[in-house]
Amino acid sequence: MRRFSTYGVAIATCGLILSACGTAADKDTDDDKAAECEPVQIEGDAKVGLAYDVGGRGDQSFNDSAYAGLEKATTEFGVEFTEGEAAQDESEDVREERLRNFADQGYNTIVGVGFAYSAAVDTVAPEYPNVAFAVIDGFDPTEDDVNCNVAYLGFAEQEGSFLVGAAAALQSETGTIGFVGGVNNTLIQKFEAGYRAGAEAVNPDITVLTKYIEEKDTKGFQDPAGGQAAAEAQYADGADIVFHAAGASGTGVFDAAVAADKWAIGVDSDQFLTAGPEQAPHILTSMLKRVDTATYEFIKSAVNGEPDQGFTTFTLADEGVGYSTSGDFLTPDTIAQLEDFKAQIIAGDIKVPDTVE
Repeated sequence: MRRFSTYGVAIATCGLILSACGTAADKDTDDDKAAECEPVQIEGDAKVGLAYDVGGRGDQSFNDSAYAGLEKATTEFGVEFTEGEAAQDESEDVREERLRNFADQGYNTIVGVGFAYSAAVDTVAPEYPNVAFAVIDGFDPTEDDVNCNVAYLGFAEQEGSFLVGAAAALQSETGTIGFVGGVNNTLIQKFEAGYRAGAEAVNPDITVLTKYIEEKDTKGFQDPAGGQAAAEAQYADGADIVFHAAGASGTGVFDAAVAADKWAIGVDSDQFLTAGPEQAPHILTSMLKRVDTATYEFIKSAVNGEPDQGFTTFTLADEGVGYSTSGDFLTPDTIAQLEDFKAQIIAGDIKVPDTVE
């Protein structure tokens, strides 16, 4: 089914409990634009082009999750596919050319993995009206026109991060926890905001240390040494649990956890399952961001002849985000409290902020 749901953000000054701030439902401008769109008519069977973000397949995080969705769709539907790797510091022109090459080769269902593809997709999509495009973490950079053949697939990262923040506070023995972000942008700030909110819901006096590897440069998502240095400093300052939202740089956070004999929290996929044998025993939980689900559902919609369009946000309510329990490191009491928080968020009793006040 084609979806036209809204990808909105909460106001920065929102409170945590029973907030009266605006939500996604208040933002209807893009829905109005999308409603004017005709269904996308791709030509022939769905053929998928998957354009990876920096780090590519093998990052044990964001890109690997997208590939898992592609792999599921390939197994289930037998779709033909191709993949494209991104280089560090590549220009917008290079991303645009990658997308054009896919389309020119007959791939009519194209997914850009990561917000960095938003502008490139919005430039290229009008040139190929019979190709269905999607952007994971996508936004409409023009703010004027929603391309009718683009699905902008977002997530309520703050909701899943709230739960792992609560888990950290519940199981911290020092009352100090850490957060390491890859790049200091609005997307990664959503992870920090939710993490802080969840921790403070459990312990209002908890200390949350924060470090962003890079302020703007996306190489912060592919800098394990930078991730390790950031986490080492936080462990030295008393943190006993550090959550990363740093892509492939997270492997450095895990190495720091091993060296300090402390806990780390993974991101995007269940990183306990993909970490090395020394790292896995130090991964308390992971904030699950179901990029695999978003990728699979988009491909499925194209296979069914009705490619998704417009803005979609995957939330706790539809299991678009969540937390992992692999390793059995979360205590039964912690899980019970997390499930209670989850129910309150889904019911709307807790409004999780997506910016740090």
